[in-house]
Amino acid sequence: MSSDPFVPADFDPPTRLVTDDFVLEPLGPQHNESDLAAWSSSIEHIRSTPGYPDGRWPPAGGMSSEANLADLTRHAADFEARKGFTFTVLDPGSGEVIGCVYLYPTKVDGHDVQVQSWVRADRAALDKPLADAVASWLESDWPWERPERHGR
Repeated sequence: MSSDPFVPADFDPPTRLVTDDFVLEPLGPQHNESDLAAWSSSIEHIRSTPGYPDGRWPPAGGMSSEANLADLTRHAADFEARKGFTFTVLDPGSGEVIGCVYLYPTKVDGHDVQVQSWVRADRAALDKPLADAVASWLESDWPWERPERHGR
């Protein structure tokens, strides 16, 4: 991994992507309850999603609301520090969390960002449209040129 900054100093990270099927906004503590419900209802589906090969996340036994809140707070701090960008995926009608997108530095040679995403099992049909929309968004609005999309 390079010692260069993850994004250029003068880059203003996008904070929203809106489609007919979902809305992306920065993940933060305000999403705790809905985020915890989303991923804990879909552990096996998420673990079978490309990009989650090691079986460590999500934790099979779940986690407490407090532990999830700490995780969301860490992601929000990474966003603020420009060390990584995590977006919650929201249903455009209800505002419920239906997934997540992670943009973090990668250790894979030849790539400049690792892109991971997941959706709830009951929204599995959105897996590919979400991955494709994020790929287009990266190409048009982000500074990276070689994303590691885990075969997506």
